[in-house]
Amino acid sequence: MKTALPVVVLSALALRPLRVYGDVKLPALFSDHMVLQAGAEVPVWGWAGPGERVTVAFRDQTVATTAGADGTWKLTLQPLSPGRPDVMTVTGRNTLRLANVAVGEVWLCAGQSNMVFRMESVLNARQEAAAADLPMIRCFTARGARSAEPQKDVSGRWSVATPRSVPAFSAVGWFFARRIHEELKVPVGIIVAARGGTSIETWMSLTALRSQPRFQPILELWGRTLGTFRKQKEAYLAALAVWERASRGAQQQDEPIPAKPKPPAFPSRFLLAGNYNALIAPLAPYRIRGVLWYQGAAAALRANVPKPVYRDNTGLYRDLQATLIADWRGLWGQGDFPFLVVQLPNFQHRMASPSRSTYAIVREAQLKTLSVPNAGMVVTLDVGKADDLHPPNKKPIGQRLALWALGTTYGRDLVYSGPLFKSASVEPGRIRLAFDHVGGGLAARGGGPLKGFTIAGEGRQFVPADAVIERNTVVVSSPKVPAPVAVRYAWADNPDANLQNKQGLPASPFRTDDW
Repeated sequence: MKTALPVVVLSALALRPLRVYGDVKLPALFSDHMVLQAGAEVPVWGWAGPGERVTVAFRDQTVATTAGADGTWKLTLQPLSPGRPDVMTVTGRNTLRLANVAVGEVWLCAGQSNMVFRMESVLNARQEAAAADLPMIRCFTARGARSAEPQKDVSGRWSVATPRSVPAFSAVGWFFARRIHEELKVPVGIIVAARGGTSIETWMSLTALRSQPRFQPILELWGRTLGTFRKQKEAYLAALAVWERASRGAQQQDEPIPAKPKPPAFPSRFLLAGNYNALIAPLAPYRIRGVLWYQGAAAALRANVPKPVYRDNTGLYRDLQATLIADWRGLWGQGDFPFLVVQLPNFQHRMASPSRSTYAIVREAQLKTLSVPNAGMVVTLDVGKADDLHPPNKKPIGQRLALWALGTTYGRDLVYSGPLFKSASVEPGRIRLAFDHVGGGLAARGGGPLKGFTIAGEGRQFVPADAVIERNTVVVSSPKVPAPVAVRYAWADNPDANLQNKQGLPASPFRTDDW
């Protein structure tokens, strides 16, 4: 009996290389209709038999390598120029032919539900889809169950933009890609790796989360969550044993079988690094130009929860965001690629007077992301809805992201940001504010007086303020605050605020204090 098991196992292992590693295989990203990044080295990788020679041919390049002992292989194509689609051939024991492979600009679109939000639900969805016959734009939507360990691959396929396929595209990603395609006249590929209702901690590696003592409360909170689950599972198993005995007795007595206890659900939604492992790690090192990131609502909505880990949302979310950016850049190993953030839109009831705002706190943290090299941010205060966490007006968001990319990554001479607070100077009875990105000048959206400014003195009590534009500055005052020391703008969940530049790009919320 002791020799039978090894014989069976060895037989299975002997067959395994032929079944698992015998043929050359590629990650899901490498498939028909894919878009390769132009102007940079392009890694290509996959699996084959140990020691198997693998050759990749595309356009005028033919590159070969040998699979390692574990069956993995990787090689690099030299920089490619945008142009007509072509066929990529991957040859080992077998040959794979990938058709309609384009070369252009590739962007990763990640985050939570507002990045998932599909074109079928946007404003004017039918008209937008009807105008979407643009075969040089392609979308890959990554899918995979949350995981405690980094995965090697995702599920998904590349879709060519047509009126039939575009309704399933990420709306923010689509409007971004279309603007980039229209401006640069090159193919554009978007890789969507997003999941609704997810916190930023689930999109970072455990190594990154463990890198700062400041994140220790997050790790401890997850530990307590796991502890609760284990206790629930133990109670379930005990109840299950009781039920099994009762069921046998009921069957013997020809009586009704009692209801079976339900097992507790594993809290996978809050699994630290769960989305990183499932949807981000498998994508690297597929060459990308940059990242579009739309997340933060989870942090804003739970900021009221009385848990110490979330009380200092400004600094905590800011540090988490900066660490995530460094984490992903380290994973890809292609330098400080652009990382463009969508600042949270207006949401929830509009307050008549200044009050505590969790959304304002998270927006400030997102604004501070601009201190990270090659990071960007777009403001969306004018496109949200008080009663809808998923506002359907996604077109301005995608277009503003494209503007930022065009003005920075692609070096176009254009205004790509709304006004961003630069400095404040206290004058007798008023405070003068200066801004970057004023474009053709400051303006009030819709005309009329400026709205959304509050002012406070040493007592730290903010009151609504008068605000007027003087050249490229804003002067703020209130007769109720004769000696002002601080100003806040759009500091609310759903502010009535209208400062913008003459290009129509809204100003970011800000505060001059650190109270």
